[in-house]
Amino acid sequence: MDQMKIGAFLKALRKEKNLTQEQLAEQLGVSNRSISRWETGNNMPDSSLLTEIAEFYDVSIPELIYGERKRETMKEDVKEVAETMSDYAKAEKETLVKSIRNMSFLGLIALILYMALGRTGFYAGNNLFRYAYGISKAIIYVTVFMFPLYTTGLLSKFRIRNTNSKYSSIPEPVRKVIWFLAMFAVAAWIRLLISKFLK
Repeated sequence: MDQMKIGAFLKALRKEKNLTQEQLAEQLGVSNRSISRWETGNNMPDSSLLTEIAEFYDVSIPELIYGERKRETMKEDVKEVAETMSDYAKAEKETLVKSIRNMSFLGLIALILYMALGRTGFYAGNNLFRYAYGISKAIIYVTVFMFPLYTTGLLSKFRIRNTNSKYSSIPEPVRKVIWFLAMFAVAAWIRLLISKFLK
């Protein structure tokens, strides 16, 4: 799969429609940065967006994957299409696995810290350790809540739509941090409810 070729094709298709990256981003409900990264070949659209992009540009999904329009002389083998789609899914899966691995690592560190402070009792007599104990417990809750969102693809469905200009410049890593903080708040709220219920 030639990402540079696909990116150039996506850029050409956008220009055929006389659209700016901002206009296309608004149409697809993604950030301007995502469009830019697709067109430079640095990143690929989620597989969930391929159908929407193909319909919008009036091309087939294989044409998107190959990065060129189907010609009379171009004979596409079904096996080749399947292999290319497999490569695409593999790249998307690697991104998901990387995110889950990072989240697991963070959760593991929080769990070790939480257990170490809990077993030793250090958190009881020191404000810093008490704070670390509470934060590590909340991070454990957050990672537990984030796993279903990542593995089911719900996180990618809740894209910030580019209908308001104040969201258009938010980079993807910042959005992930916002999601993490939101889940942190939800986890803390659930923890508070559980503690009140158990009293």
